[in-house]
Amino acid sequence: MFAIAPADPASLDACELLAELGAALAAITGSDGTASFDAAGVREPGGCFLLARDADGKPAGCGALRPLSGSVAELKRMYARPGSGAGVHLLAALERQAAGFGYTEVWLETRRVNARAVAFYEKHGYRVIPNYGKYAGRPEAVCFGKRCRSA
Repeated sequence: MFAIAPADPASLDACELLAELGAALAAITGSDGTASFDAAGVREPGGCFLLARDADGKPAGCGALRPLSGSVAELKRMYARPGSGAGVHLLAALERQAAGFGYTEVWLETRRVNARAVAFYEKHGYRVIPNYGKYAGRPEAVCFGKRCRSA
């Protein structure tokens, strides 16, 4: 089982996980994705950064929410160490947090070439939506959305 709790995205454990995510994304897409993440956005009201720890207390994954609009949260920097099993638990915790903040939807972007991420989000009820914001008109990007369950 995993303990999932808020954390500072600048903490040592978070930085380690975010660096692993960046390296994995760079290998898949050619970009580490850091230009699309501003820690200030997850520190403002309606935002959060969660860290998952395994039974031994070791960091196993992370993810963040930032406000996109009054009713939509954007999922950012979602990562689970390969083979840890933390991803599904972390995603569920972020979705519960989004509902708790009062959001009605969660949106995210990933790259089409990131087949593992695309399959993960589809498996967990996310559906393709029109590319939004800075992803509009970018054919390499695919955006997903999911309605939040009531908190």
